Amino acid sequence: MIEVLQVGPQALVQDLGRPGLAAIGVGRSGAADRAALRLGNRLVANDDEGAAGVEILLGGFTARARRDLLVALTGAPAPATVDGRPVGHHAVLRLRRGQELRLGPPSSGLRTYLCVRGGIAVPPVLGSRSTDVLSGIGPEPLEKGAELPVGPEPAAYPLIDVAPVAPPPEGLVTLRAVRGPRAEHAVDPDALATVRWVASGRTDRVGMRLEGGTLEVAEGAGSLPSEGLTRGAIQLPPGGEPVVFLADHPVTGGYPVIAVLRDADVDRAAQVRPGQPVRIRL
Repeated sequence: MIEVLQVGPQALVQDLGRPGLAAIGVGRSGAADRAALRLGNRLVANDDEGAAGVEILLGGFTARARRDLLVALTGAPAPATVDGRPVGHHAVLRLRRGQELRLGPPSSGLRTYLCVRGGIAVPPVLGSRSTDVLSGIGPEPLEKGAELPVGPEPAAYPLIDVAPVAPPPEGLVTLRAVRGPRAEHAVDPDALATVRWVASGRTDRVGMRLEGGTLEVAEGAGSLPSEGLTRGAIQLPPGGEPVVFLADHPVTGGYPVIAVLRDADVDRAAQVRPGQPVRIRL
């Protein structure tokens, strides 16, 4: 077991989500930065790269090992200590029974992932252990005193100690996109790539609103009959400030999707902090 002693702004159990259920109104959800979760699971040699871990928003998380564990921290580089001793990220860490892992606020990025050998083994809901904050499906957000069961250790052992992975950038973030199915609903869809956007303070796991300019909506465009949405869709509301949908996006929407992020760049978007400059490249 892992005992949660402090959660900070938010801590959620996340795996790679519940695909294939959008037709019945259930979104995929899952880790906001999927690449970081996969890396953590590879480092601790879990059989499943999508094994559940803990997604930690802006640090402030403390946990105690109730038995000897191998863990890895990936994603946003939150300063970490084990019983007060500094430890690194993107590396295999050994927690002895009773030791405490503590995370401070990261210098860049939003979300840090704690992956454990064996995976977090809370009961799955609809085939996934992910918490969907929009629908409320999945485990409850973690609170102080929560106890997280750990699954059985896999047969394989870690092959590397450290992965040389760059942390999320602190300055301008460039996100690659392709034109969306409703690009013509913007008077000048290319303006999406020329405005220097800033991530709004209203950013969460559902989506990131872009501020710093507006795009003019074509006359008569308005809202559309609701249609399916995908992770990375960039929707244009009537106010002209685009919204980039992230892990817990709704399954349908009625505003025009003028562009869609490339899949790998959705993970980069999930690490963009409010107030950070963003450039969309079409």
